[in-house]
Amino acid sequence: MIKSPKPALEKIEPGFGSSFSYRTYDENHENNNQNFWHYHPELELVYVKKGTGKRQVGSHISYYRNGELILIGSNLPHCGFTDSLSNYERETVIQMRPDFLGESFFQIPEMRSIQGLFERAKMGIVFHGESKREIGAKIESLKDLKSYERLLGLLEILKLLDRTDNYTILNAQGFILETELQDNNRINVIFNFVKEEFKRQISLEEIADLVNMTVPAFCRYFKKITGKTFTQFVNEYRLVHAAKLLHEKPISITDVCFESGFNNFSHFNKQFKKFTGKTPSTYRNELKNVVT
Repeated sequence: MIKSPKPALEKIEPGFGSSFSYRTYDENHENNNQNFWHYHPELELVYVKKGTGKRQVGSHISYYRNGELILIGSNLPHCGFTDSLSNYERETVIQMRPDFLGESFFQIPEMRSIQGLFERAKMGIVFHGESKREIGAKIESLKDLKSYERLLGLLEILKLLDRTDNYTILNAQGFILETELQDNNRINVIFNFVKEEFKRQISLEEIADLVNMTVPAFCRYFKKITGKTFTQFVNEYRLVHAAKLLHEKPISITDVCFESGFNNFSHFNKQFKKFTGKTPSTYRNELKNVVT
């Protein structure tokens, strides 16, 4: 009998006197509670100053460098963005319910575009370049403000996020939950199982049995929810893990291949180049000159 990873619904409590949660982490106080796929009704705005890591949001998996600014929508499954190898300076996490200022606040004319931002965030939004750095600095500046000034600052930040064109929608071609709790639980079971077991072969029979589905039903379900086949999803997870190893660990490319769940070096090289546009050796050699 396969043991199912327990899906995680994170319960978030804002600090006393605040309508939203604001937390900061650094190398002395790491964010160790989210190294698995989880979800919550709150939107989550994350700024990682400098550093590297995996970006795992919905069915999107990629690797970031030189920090991260991302907005994650309500109930969108995701993993934490930092770990002990991320070499980041600081991580700031803001979490708020879509109606944290009242059910109709974001319906007023001045705030309606923010409601649109919240809708786009259901697929995950990552921000780039100067927008990432300038808005990230404003997020960090909220730390020392009192509750009222911090709220005004957050509204200004949301407006800046809405106005910038320097962003990418992460799950633009897929990932649509039916808003049923059962879907959230099932997809989190699948994602967390892949996260734990990706270094070995996972058969369709095994993963379908894990969520009490037939193989054909599982394949239809997974493609409908994520926009990808299960095999494609697992391979992308392996390739992003390989990119992370190439950047963070001084090990041979052959070791990277096998550490990432591939058992054929030629196949790994071919898949990595198809996924990134570069061979693993070229990718590693160019890392030092890349700023995103």
